[in-house]
Amino acid sequence: MRTRIPEYADPDAPGGGPGPSQSQHHSRRARPKRNLVGAVARWSTRHRKTAIFGWLAFVIAATLIGSSVGTTMLKDSDYGSGDSKKAEKIIEDAGFPERAGELVFVQGKGGTTAEDPAFKAGVSDAMAAIQSTGQVENIVSPYDKAAGGAISKDGRSALVTFDMKGDQDTAADRVQPVLDAVAGVQAKHKDLRVEETGSASLDHAIGKSLDEDFNRLGMLSIPLTLGILLVAFGAFLAAILPVGLALTAIFAAIGLSALASRLFPMDESTSHVMLLVGLAVGVDYCMFYIRREREERARGADPERALAIAAATSGRSVLISGLTVIAAMAGMFIAGNGIFTSFAVGTILVVAVAVLGSLTVLPALLSKLGDKVDFGKIPLLYRRQSRGRLWGMILAPVLRFPRAAAVLAGGALVALAVPALQLTTALPGADDIKHTEPTLQTYDRIQRAFPGGAEPAVVAVKAADVTAPELQRAIASFRTEAVATGQMYGPITVNVNPDKTVAAIHVGLVGSGTDEKSERALSTLREDVLPATFGSVPGAEAHVTGMTAASVDVNKSMTASLPLVLGFVLGLAFLVMLVSFRSVVIATTTIALNMLSVAAAYGLVVGMFQLGWGESLFNFESTGALASWLPIFLFVMLFGLSMDYHVFVLSRIREAYDRGLPTKDAVAFGIRSTAGVITAAAVVMVAVFMLFTTISLTSMKALGFGLAAAVLLDATVVRGVLLPAVMTLLGERNWYLPRWLRWLPEVSHEHIPGPVEVPPRRRELEGVVAH
Repeated sequence: MRTRIPEYADPDAPGGGPGPSQSQHHSRRARPKRNLVGAVARWSTRHRKTAIFGWLAFVIAATLIGSSVGTTMLKDSDYGSGDSKKAEKIIEDAGFPERAGELVFVQGKGGTTAEDPAFKAGVSDAMAAIQSTGQVENIVSPYDKAAGGAISKDGRSALVTFDMKGDQDTAADRVQPVLDAVAGVQAKHKDLRVEETGSASLDHAIGKSLDEDFNRLGMLSIPLTLGILLVAFGAFLAAILPVGLALTAIFAAIGLSALASRLFPMDESTSHVMLLVGLAVGVDYCMFYIRREREERARGADPERALAIAAATSGRSVLISGLTVIAAMAGMFIAGNGIFTSFAVGTILVVAVAVLGSLTVLPALLSKLGDKVDFGKIPLLYRRQSRGRLWGMILAPVLRFPRAAAVLAGGALVALAVPALQLTTALPGADDIKHTEPTLQTYDRIQRAFPGGAEPAVVAVKAADVTAPELQRAIASFRTEAVATGQMYGPITVNVNPDKTVAAIHVGLVGSGTDEKSERALSTLREDVLPATFGSVPGAEAHVTGMTAASVDVNKSMTASLPLVLGFVLGLAFLVMLVSFRSVVIATTTIALNMLSVAAAYGLVVGMFQLGWGESLFNFESTGALASWLPIFLFVMLFGLSMDYHVFVLSRIREAYDRGLPTKDAVAFGIRSTAGVITAAAVVMVAVFMLFTTISLTSMKALGFGLAAAVLLDATVVRGVLLPAVMTLLGERNWYLPRWLRWLPEVSHEHIPGPVEVPPRRRELEGVVAH
């Protein structure tokens, strides 16, 4: 026998009757409010075939169109900022033949020097060997000083420079015969070190490693997610559904990103970031929906009724969460850098498509399946409703001693955030990957023998005619002045574009490329050498790019834009929360709590990857700095994703409060009733993000670890301790809205028209801590 209760009754209250008081209840819920998400779900369930096949058609069309038009990729100048961006733009527009530059490093063993006959023979053999491959051009001997040949100061090392023929984008695929030829010379000259490195050989080695990394990531992420969902749902079909919807959303979004790249060119890493974000939020959104539908079925609602309640409650949470994530991602547009714009477009598209699928095709699928969604039940794992017993035990002392809980949890997060005060950034280069590959080890040896030689500064000189006598004298003077500083070294090479309007001058800087020595050398180059040499030439302009210059300029740009990004993201998130929950206090505490978890994650990332605490654990070598793009990207990602289930929990709390429960009881109910789905959602996110720590690039390891740490902290310390403690301390003040803001639209949190059937045994209020 089931008991039918009125529309405004609290279905969890003892006896199935109304909440604390009928008048109190009506004061909070004076009139039913329209629920847009529920209306969309009702349309989908009434037009199942249209919703399901329409979604499939959309995914297929987006994928096919995207693959047919192709993706426009970012140019080198799109990554830069300031002076280095101007230099890159000048070089890009100059029409230089796009060639991949390579180096053969020859070093004597023992007492052998560059002037010894055996050394010279090795150099000659190396030049002849690479020439014989037919893949190279513009070979420069280290003994040809006029052409920029280079021999180290100690006379023990020399560089043979050359270019790969053909398009530089395909040079990595054609460099292997040249590497084999150099290896043959090494085998012949045992008394010398003869090795090759350069853009093509590095791309060949690193690209192969990264391809293996991302292929492994794709192969592991899906079965790992599916395994977690099997445990969470205890049913095969219920676990398959979120993964399927997330993958179709990712495919469609990647197709749409190809179209968007006509306006916003893409970075090659964007698709991997879209996989990361799409799998996380897509699975989470489906879990929220399915778990609520199951919960209502367990309480006695028929399939149609359970789906309607899930749509109007969890569906609404999905919409708010999606909008908040999108708002956070939009902050990257302000950073003014091509890679951030690329990431912003990609993540916004994948989140928007995931939300669209969750609100349209998912209700149609669940309506069609009904209880068959639990097909393939797994013994001992299957259950329709999570009681949150573990979180109930944690909540009891938190709600009894909220002040102490808030101080302890907040203090722990602040302590974890302390290392973030030492945050230092640099543009990632060859040091972004552990130097186990021979080409990277050769790169290191060149850096030691020719400081700055492997990553030289590039001076872009633009004039009406760079071959004019006055410019040629300035270039000759530049060679002299640069070396005279003691902070710059050869080889100093000069390339002139076909129409003779641009000269690209390569000069080595002391230091590793991103340290203080390199930055001082760059400052000397820009502020002293260039004004003294090209500053007096009428109509000439000179700008500097290269690893050091780009790193310095990007860091300045990131520092300047960070306050704007923070203000935009926090302000927009505040407005979304204010409108969604009609409470200034909820919006403010949400921002504060999420900032705490983000700061703690920053501290962990700085400690692990900048200070090197995690070198042995994650198999990398710290450079003493984080990638320059990481702080802003981590912030928007962490803030957006931490809002994911924060919104879901707050919605359940507000739902219980709107039914008439006191705030403390509503908090307990909201935390316990969402415990199962939030835990499972967090486990999925943490598992997928931690997979990124297996990638060779240190920046990607730091990104994955940072995201996983933030989600873990937010799902445990913030959601399980800090949030309920703070809300309990605030009490009824949680719902404060000034009179002058009461014009804000009222959005339904729990109103479902019509009666609900509830089994008598389920009438007790689960999760409420007795007074």
